[in-house]
Amino acid sequence: MEAFTKNTTIGELLAEYPGAAPILMEIGMHCLGCPSSQMETLDEAAMVHGIDADLLIEKINAARAAGK
Repeated sequence: MEAFTKNTTIGELLAEYPGAAPILMEIGMHCLGCPSSQMETLDEAAMVHGIDADLLIEKINAARAAGK
């Protein structure tokens, strides 16, 4: 199980780890099902929402590692 990176797309993330959806939604990413968001990288999504990409990815990877 590889860690998610800034280059991971939202589509890839949710396909591999659906548990990330609540994390993304709590920071304002409510359009997870939109076709355009599926191709957006975590880095791009974080930038659009004014969030530090490294912290977002760290939180997602930690949650997956903890089995959440």
